[in-house]
Amino acid sequence: MKFILATKENMTEYFFPEGEVIPVTILKAGPVTITRIFSKDQDGYNSVQVSFGIKKNNKTLKEFRLKPADKIDVKTGDVVDVSIFAPGDSLQVSSISKGKGFQGVVKRHGFHGGPRTHGQKHSEREAGSIGGGLRTHVPKGMRMAGRMGSDRITQKNLKVVLVDKENNIMLVKGAIAGKRGTLVEIISR
Repeated sequence: MKFILATKENMTEYFFPEGEVIPVTILKAGPVTITRIFSKDQDGYNSVQVSFGIKKNNKTLKEFRLKPADKIDVKTGDVVDVSIFAPGDSLQVSSISKGKGFQGVVKRHGFHGGPRTHGQKHSEREAGSIGGGLRTHVPKGMRMAGRMGSDRITQKNLKVVLVDKENNIMLVKGAIAGKRGTLVEIISR
């Protein structure tokens, strides 16, 4: 299992020599330092804890859980950089999406709102009726306005397009959730 932490830098297009163009996300990946290894017999589960960041007050600690079949071929103090990945590797990427604050039902759930005519004055983007018939309460799970975004998003089967070891940069095909500077967890099995 290969793993690393990165920050989302930007999105751009990548031009292949044959002329094909694809959207890519630029990630500033690693290097990360192995700070602790958890084992099943001692801690109850298998995982590797890594430290990411240069400044002491800006370091991030994350754990990558290992499956029983995964063998641990690193030791405490090892440094893992972007060179462990190669173009074509399939990745699982997790990050926090952009926060959008409190939003109405049209933006949050895709409601189309009410008509402009037929006696409606100012209710074009409202949800409409939330009760129903003889019920005197709002049923659980009713889609309403509320906080949107800032969710943990995991995307699978993203492909590595390019790895630049000198600058610790990796290009990944497609979009990755989050704003610039968002912490990204990358796993390849």
